[in-house]
Amino acid sequence: MPGAGTFAPVGASTRGMRVEAAMPHPAGSATIGVHVSSTSRTAPAEAEAGEGHAAPWHAIDVDDAFDDLQSGPGGLSGPDAADRAGHFGPNELPTDPGPSALSVLVRQLRSPLIYALMASAAVAFAFGEVVNGAVVLAVVVLNAAIGFVQEFRAGRAISALADMVAEPATVLRGGAWAPVPAQLLVPGDVVAVSAGDRVVADLRVVEGHGVRADESALTGESVPVAKSVPSVDTGAVLAERSSLLHAGTLVSAGSGRGLVVETGSRTALGHVSGLVSDTGRAVTPLTRSIADLGTRVTKAIGGVTVVLLVVALLRGYPIADAALAAITLAVAAVPEGLPAIVTIALAIGVQRMAGRHAIIRELPAVETLGATSVVCTDKTGTLTRNEMTVRHLWVPDHPHGGPSRAAVRRLLVAGVLANEAELSGAGADRRQVGDPTDVALLVAADDADVSRPELGRWARTTLLPFDADNRYMAAVHVEPDGEVVTHVKGAPEVLLAHVPSGVADQARAQMVTYAGEALRVLALGRVRGAVTDASSWDGVLELLGLVAMVDPPRLGVADSIAACHAASVDVKMITGDHPGTATAIGRELGIVGDAPALTGAQIAAMDDAELAEAVGPTAVFARVDPEHKLRLVRALQADGAIVAMTGDGVNDAPALRQADVGVAMGVSGTAAAKQAADVVLGDDDFTTIRAAIEEGRRVYDNLVKALAFALPTNVGEGLVVLVAIVAFPIIDGHPILPIEPVQILWINLVATVSLALPLAFEAKETGLMTQVPRDPARPLLSRFVLVRTVYVGVLMAVVAVGLFLVSLDRSGASLSGDVLPSGGAMARAQTLAVTALMFFQVFYLLMCRTLARPTSSIGWTSNRYVFVGIGAVVVLQIGFVHLPVLQSLFGTTDLGPAQWALAAAAGAIVVPVVGAEKWWRGRGGRQSP
Repeated sequence: MPGAGTFAPVGASTRGMRVEAAMPHPAGSATIGVHVSSTSRTAPAEAEAGEGHAAPWHAIDVDDAFDDLQSGPGGLSGPDAADRAGHFGPNELPTDPGPSALSVLVRQLRSPLIYALMASAAVAFAFGEVVNGAVVLAVVVLNAAIGFVQEFRAGRAISALADMVAEPATVLRGGAWAPVPAQLLVPGDVVAVSAGDRVVADLRVVEGHGVRADESALTGESVPVAKSVPSVDTGAVLAERSSLLHAGTLVSAGSGRGLVVETGSRTALGHVSGLVSDTGRAVTPLTRSIADLGTRVTKAIGGVTVVLLVVALLRGYPIADAALAAITLAVAAVPEGLPAIVTIALAIGVQRMAGRHAIIRELPAVETLGATSVVCTDKTGTLTRNEMTVRHLWVPDHPHGGPSRAAVRRLLVAGVLANEAELSGAGADRRQVGDPTDVALLVAADDADVSRPELGRWARTTLLPFDADNRYMAAVHVEPDGEVVTHVKGAPEVLLAHVPSGVADQARAQMVTYAGEALRVLALGRVRGAVTDASSWDGVLELLGLVAMVDPPRLGVADSIAACHAASVDVKMITGDHPGTATAIGRELGIVGDAPALTGAQIAAMDDAELAEAVGPTAVFARVDPEHKLRLVRALQADGAIVAMTGDGVNDAPALRQADVGVAMGVSGTAAAKQAADVVLGDDDFTTIRAAIEEGRRVYDNLVKALAFALPTNVGEGLVVLVAIVAFPIIDGHPILPIEPVQILWINLVATVSLALPLAFEAKETGLMTQVPRDPARPLLSRFVLVRTVYVGVLMAVVAVGLFLVSLDRSGASLSGDVLPSGGAMARAQTLAVTALMFFQVFYLLMCRTLARPTSSIGWTSNRYVFVGIGAVVVLQIGFVHLPVLQSLFGTTDLGPAQWALAAAAGAIVVPVVGAEKWWRGRGGRQSP
């Protein structure tokens, strides 16, 4: 049984309090610069001894660092600094202005479908079909405008990184301290740092008094790191280089001096900047699928159009009429509304995502989330709250059997008095300043009703700050009754060396339990009198107890990870934190698998083939640097995975950019992470990722429904034109077309788009989150959808041609004679055919609300936008038929009630046909398309 003393989890002895302590997060700043030597010795994690002309900066003594930089403890002279600034340039990162407006606009036109539309418009203009050409060209302009507005962004990830070090520094030059703009720092400068300062260059620590730095944004380390003068091992990873202060990090405690050793792009932050600039955006699966669909459709249309042109010429069509027939077929077959349907459907998904706290920066990302097969997530600030919380309190057995509650109070009082943080307010209004560990102690005491105002009457006379060498801090106070007491807080092994062996053994036994949970443990004690020197504690130090802390998981994260696993989405933790801590959190959240955690050092030693083999079964990756995260994402992508990467720090930016979809934290995330990402979570909650994956799958499912609805129209219209050119006679040298090109555009751009868009609002279907992620190599339209597209298109053509012929027959006209039917008869027959196609689309829309199941399974009224769309199209069609201005533009004429009823009845034929197909598929147990 671990520990014979009183074990007091926070909550048991402190009235169920919930302990929270927010960790200060760097806000963003950055200007940095150069290095006297020819080779960087700090930026790459794999820097080896002997690279360049010396060992890495973190591995050499201070005197050697001064010698290498031809500097000294007194810093540089003014002229020397000016010479170096002129030679090395400003201490700042290169910035990327981002794509120009013109390049973004041109990118919108790079699509096979757009090429086909522009070619059709050009041919139409060439043959005098100005209206047809203008309408098609307007479609091109509209789609380009929509894409341009959505995609164009000012500034990129590099610009955000360049904001990480923009603050001035206190520099020793010419024997005097003076504020110097960060961009003017040069290697060899001596800089003073203190709590609250942003580090403005990579500094070799030359003097330190309790210096600790918050490096979470750069390394992922969840607690501030102690910095000291002694050098460390050459192979130390970025998070373990205690002799260096890195540009862009925040000094959270203590004070000291540092020697500028790297500036600008040579710093660790500059190295991350380079990784981001070298990493291109991944092409999303949907983008690839749409491009592939566009290429296939364009080739098919081009081939059929050429064949039709040849057939028309062979049948005796004048060349102008043959070209017009080919243009008509192209206009009919090209899905002009497809780009708009895709863009607007994705935009609707973006709006729904925003309602679930996920802000989408790039439209295709909304669907990519649904295709995600692996989520690589940072730990600190994503899975956890990025705030230290007291989880357990332990006090030793009282020698006289005293109450444990009083002992716990003494422990908490010591945590308040041996403390440099500040806490104000209560509840949601509580504000804290200082080291996260100190803040956690204050919050624990506050929640246990330990009165800070009452303790404020204890007068502090001496404070010995925490030092990386001594590994403890001590505070001397005079109690209200005049007694002098020293409270001590520090590493357990330091304090336990000065207390009776029995008490020490109890504490060590308890620490074994805490070690298994990877908790951060502090020991607290007190000494009567003013005794801050540890060498004088033997026999007088009273161990008050142990405090065990953790950066706890966010609420709901474990359930969300379980939901991801149920959806066949693998979750991997990639963090810069310690392997033990990462594994413990992973185990608590259900992430850890059979393979042990893989460290950054192990990743660096692997080639790409070895990493590809190891990355699959491994769920936790610890002590990783930015380039390791990048390699992990690439290894998963090489294996065919669609990777979503989440993170909040500068160290996550390269991997966020490389991933198929990068997800940044909106509250705690750095500007660099947000700019590199495709999605920003407004609530910093991993549970939102699970909701976003679900939303992404719904978006894709509904997009397929919209395409399955829209494409048969183009097949049907194309067949109508094909039948007319091949089978209908040529009268007076003119072709007979059941539908004119401009009427086809009305159907494609007004009726089809208006009816397809409501499908984007369909609710998710049952079982969506129990399916495996879709295969990115799978075509956008499955064989099932293609078969339905063909037979529904054929049925649509039969309805249109049939009603066209019926109308001509009822008017007394005939296509078998030598006289062209009157203009009125042709207009009425064409108007009836177009109206029948509109009704056909209305009824087919109802069947497409679910592709494989009966519509009743999702509820006829579950999506009111469907009926809004139907109502709008019917009203527009009435205007198309009866308004004089539209009659003149589209060549239509009035229809009577009987003709409207005939068109509606003919269009309704699609319902029993598709219903029978769904029944047949359901009978065979094949519900999924």
